[in-house]
Amino acid sequence: MTVPALAADAAASAAAPARDSILADPVVWLTCAAILLLLALSAFFSGSETALTASSQAKLRARADKGDAGATRALDVTRDSERLLGSLLLGNNVVNILSASLATALFTRILGAGGVAVATLVMTALVLIFSEVLPKTYAILAPEELSSRVARPIGIFTRIMAPIVAVVRLIVRGILALLGFRPDRASHVFSVQEEIAGALAIAQSSGSVEKEERDRLLGALDLGERAVEEVMLHRSRIEMIDAGLPADQVLDLVLKSPHTRLPVYRGERENVVGVIHAKDLLRGVRRALQDQGPEALRSFDVMDTAMPPYFVPETTPLDEQMREFLKRHTHFALVVDEYGSLRGLITLEDILEEIVGEITDEHDMDAAQSLLPGPQGDYVVEGAMTIRDLNRALDWSLPDDEANTVAGLVIHMAQSIPAAGQVFSFHGYRFEVLSRRENRITRLRIRPLEPAAAG
Repeated sequence: MTVPALAADAAASAAAPARDSILADPVVWLTCAAILLLLALSAFFSGSETALTASSQAKLRARADKGDAGATRALDVTRDSERLLGSLLLGNNVVNILSASLATALFTRILGAGGVAVATLVMTALVLIFSEVLPKTYAILAPEELSSRVARPIGIFTRIMAPIVAVVRLIVRGILALLGFRPDRASHVFSVQEEIAGALAIAQSSGSVEKEERDRLLGALDLGERAVEEVMLHRSRIEMIDAGLPADQVLDLVLKSPHTRLPVYRGERENVVGVIHAKDLLRGVRRALQDQGPEALRSFDVMDTAMPPYFVPETTPLDEQMREFLKRHTHFALVVDEYGSLRGLITLEDILEEIVGEITDEHDMDAAQSLLPGPQGDYVVEGAMTIRDLNRALDWSLPDDEANTVAGLVIHMAQSIPAAGQVFSFHGYRFEVLSRRENRITRLRIRPLEPAAAG
């Protein structure tokens, strides 16, 4: 046997007892057990974080109302979301770093200098599979059930870690303050309205909720975010009665109008002095004819049957205005600005249309023709159509921050009053002005620049 062969055999025989002695060392096995325990704790923290943040507060409340103590504790734990997430992230990072350190020491002892690379690969795979993907996937499948189970230990852990988390929060807030950010202490990661809107979007994409149902529910949720001025009928389109007109002319105007209530002005249209209801007017005329005969119309005063006008500020939220309508047992109000000038009128029907969509009857057939589809994916719309109605009807996403109507949006973007035939492209859509009356855009043709813009 050659000298190199004898040396190799000697090294192999010496390495075998060394490995055997390492594997027989109870510290090695205790280290392995500690790593497994830390991985389990990491999985617990990851799954708990996902479950508590993904669980529906409404479902937890329903379970709590039925006597589920775990759901009640879960609601209590999630009340201070910042402290909860801080505790979970702190615990998760501590156990992950500690397990990685122990694994590095273990593999270095067994394999030498190459153990660092092996420990990195092994721990990355173990943490990714068993401490992140697996527990979080399980938590997503049953967030409320898992939240109820982990609420007690997480609550205890959160209270224990509260002092450390408080220090961390102070440091984070200080850094954000230096960077110019002021976190809102009243903010909460859980928003009921956002949660419902997100759930409806998911339900619609899966086909379990129709678009019309989603629009109705979202319309009801948005009432508090929208003001009267956004849905009112502008004063230029209000049908009004001059109080100085003879009774027979007033009757003709009322009978020709599709509306049952008409404002009455004296002198100028800004000076609204009452509101005529068609039935009240007809009853008054009938009584006058019975008492005085055919000559009664000559002396009949329409103001005798008019109701006092009801004025509301243009900034009133829609949900508040709807409550006022119900409280006053009326559904007709005149809208004024901060100076008392007439801006328009609003009815209970206008507010309900924000929830259920356009309401038409046999006198409103023209309203059904306000949105006309074209052969090339374009639509002819009235300039007075609100952006919200257009978005709802076609599932578009035109912004309504700067203007309420389609014509107003075009004027805002063009920074002028366009003439008929002018074409503009903005926000992913093409706008062509079809007709203009004085300073008002009356009709436009709109189409998405790309098919995706309509989605």
